[in-house]
Amino acid sequence: MYLALKEMARAKVRFGLLVAAIALLVFLILFQQSLQNGLITGFIGAIRNQNAPVLVYAVDGQRVIQGSLITPDLERLAGAADGVAEVGRIGQGTFTAQPGSAPETSDTTIIGYDIGPDGQGLGAPARLLEGRYPLGEREAVAGAADRDSGYDIGETVTILPGGLEITIVGLAEDVQLNVAPTLFASYATYEAAVAAVNPDAGQVLPNVLAMRPAEGVSPEQLATNVNDQSVDLDALTRAEAEAVTPGVSQVQQSFRLIFLLYGLVVPCVTGLFFLIVTFQKADTLTLLRAIGAPAGRLVSSLLIQVLAILGAGITVGTLLYLPLSQRRLGGLALRFETGAVVFWAVLLLVLGLISSLLAARRVLSIDPIEATTGAGVGR
Repeated sequence: MYLALKEMARAKVRFGLLVAAIALLVFLILFQQSLQNGLITGFIGAIRNQNAPVLVYAVDGQRVIQGSLITPDLERLAGAADGVAEVGRIGQGTFTAQPGSAPETSDTTIIGYDIGPDGQGLGAPARLLEGRYPLGEREAVAGAADRDSGYDIGETVTILPGGLEITIVGLAEDVQLNVAPTLFASYATYEAAVAAVNPDAGQVLPNVLAMRPAEGVSPEQLATNVNDQSVDLDALTRAEAEAVTPGVSQVQQSFRLIFLLYGLVVPCVTGLFFLIVTFQKADTLTLLRAIGAPAGRLVSSLLIQVLAILGAGITVGTLLYLPLSQRRLGGLALRFETGAVVFWAVLLLVLGLISSLLAARRVLSIDPIEATTGAGVGR
């Protein structure tokens, strides 16, 4: 260890630049990871974090809530499926709204569901962060990520045109839909919002049905039973609904390619750096072997340097990522993700050590007798 640390102390600039390069790469990896998760949550958080185990779309809606439309006939067929314990209507629309005291209007999504006596019902946010569920008309739960944009508890959101006022009574976490401020309100409030914007709209049909399976029936089995009722019904479990929402898989695939490239760059940079350093100090290593330094000690010194450089780079990169992860980027709420930090730290350490094996192999190939001929490991 003394040999490894002594060499690093004598070449601070060289090793410092490598630490800086790795730190920058780690920062970019963690930022992209947070950006991906924030983007996906902003798209489908309202689906992922609502409490209905099964969602039933119309096939023509192509698994987009606002594009789906459940007619009375389809509603009757779905409700008659085996294993249904409870059915609720869900309506969703995007409206121009004036949030609280904010100076500008913003596009706001309203999700209406059939509320129960306690304000909950199928399609409501699964958990509240603060406040309570809506107990009547013109009350709503908003996303905590939008509280600073005029969607805090006690604020009034005005739907334009029409002037319908909705008071926010609770906050839930990660309940955005389509990366827009989202309100969960009673189905009657949703109907009132549609009528305020378009008085000639007539009967407002639900976009989706929310279902709870009977005891002993799994969500997967209930979805199958509903789909057997009609080819025009498309029942999905909550996990399936979030996974197949258009755009989600494309976003994930794009980021996977980015992460793959990052995962290759870090070990390549590390391995190439230490291989070059090994060639540069070939004569020194040969002399050390000639005076009796064990090959194992030289290799362990190399691996200590690799671990130290990677550890320092990962630490600095994480510290750079920490303040950014607490910020809001446009409509996306970023956050510090401990699991992602641990995963990438372990993966990069393992890949870095593997990439350094080529340099370690060069060290092991040193022949002490070469000290008498002037040759080195690079011969």
